[in-house]
Amino acid sequence: MAFEITDELLAQLTSSIENKDNSAILRLLGDEHHADIAELLEELKLDEATYIIKLLDSELTSEILMDMDEDLREKVLQNLSAEEIAEELDELDTDDAADMIAELPEDRQEIVISKIEDSTHQADIKELLAYDENSAGGLMAKELVKVNENWNVLTCVKEMRAQAEFVTRVHSIYVVDDENKLKGRLSLKDLLVTSTKTQIAEIYIPKVDSVNVNDRAEEVAKVMQKYDLEAIPVVDDNNKLLGRITIDDIVDVIKEEADKDYQMAAGISQDVEADDSIFLHTRARLPWLFLGIFGGMGSAAIMGSFGDLITNHAILFFFTPLIAAMAGNVGVQASAIVVQGIANHDLKGTIGQRLLKEFILALINGLALALFLFIFTFLWHREFLTSLAISLSLLVVIVVAGINGTFIPLFLSKRGIDPAIATGPFITTSNDIFGIIIYFWIAKMVIGI
Repeated sequence: MAFEITDELLAQLTSSIENKDNSAILRLLGDEHHADIAELLEELKLDEATYIIKLLDSELTSEILMDMDEDLREKVLQNLSAEEIAEELDELDTDDAADMIAELPEDRQEIVISKIEDSTHQADIKELLAYDENSAGGLMAKELVKVNENWNVLTCVKEMRAQAEFVTRVHSIYVVDDENKLKGRLSLKDLLVTSTKTQIAEIYIPKVDSVNVNDRAEEVAKVMQKYDLEAIPVVDDNNKLLGRITIDDIVDVIKEEADKDYQMAAGISQDVEADDSIFLHTRARLPWLFLGIFGGMGSAAIMGSFGDLITNHAILFFFTPLIAAMAGNVGVQASAIVVQGIANHDLKGTIGQRLLKEFILALINGLALALFLFIFTFLWHREFLTSLAISLSLLVVIVVAGINGTFIPLFLSKRGIDPAIATGPFITTSNDIFGIIIYFWIAKMVIGI
């Protein structure tokens, strides 16, 4: 049966906490998954959530803390002593432990690290904290299973048993030489069917995908996605094995990147969440809203310069929103496809070929829409030149917007700027302005004043 947070459950849990009925709390939580308990704690007050974290075993609460909302976790950690946090970290893999410590104030990080009893675990966490959080080093965990190419199968199995005790999931068995340089990977099947006296050097698979410790997280995600990997080893510039990155960490990277691109496309300049403060939301949204208002002011000024044309042919005014909207829509469609292609590395051909393809596509769509608009306008207004001017303007606007929406993200990508910015208000506003200029310029050429 799926876990469900009910008012009755919350009331019982709150009452048990208030009465310090620990046995009732343990009975209520029972064998629930740590992710479900984390979700439940987010519905409680901070002091109530902290009480439960202190009550439960660290083996469970360490996982609960990692599944919590970051803001709540940060507040809970503030209510725990350095010793209590260290106990949680002892139960976590090094990558998760490093992530949790990184959320603490710098002056408290050293204190907490010094309280970690396992010296090896402590040293590994310190090493991971030194890497950029958006690099392979910042994502990797030190826990893995590796064997030496010079061992025989019997020695290998003994060593694997000892190492596996500290590894949550064994995705791959890596083979290294005496200098800890990555040589390949070991097939479990080959290990099971081979004589115990056989050297690992005779049976390991030399082909193994890896990433450099300084590679960007996005690049790691692309490699793992391309080769459908559950885990990938991390090496330094000398090909020495440093750690591994697992698929759960990459899923988080992909989600964060998708959230960032989605917000950027919506005109939000920094990463914010629904529960963030009004100040943060204002700071994230206002710059793009200013861009929109400047674009609107520019459009108004352009229309003002064609005042006589609008006065003599008022119907042009009524089609202005349609022209601007079509320009924005076509630009966003074109840029969205290009940005998606850039992100997935499946964009083929040169810039010229992409622009030619978009030109033909926009021309076909524009002709169909312009013909439809011409028929509608002529039947309504019964003026051939006015109908021609409006429909011809729509055709040109669609073609220009399509080319603009294709070129801008490609240009930004070449300059090392996130092309996702081209799918938001930037492309919409720029195409609105171009659309208005083209619309009234063509109308003036065709109709005159």
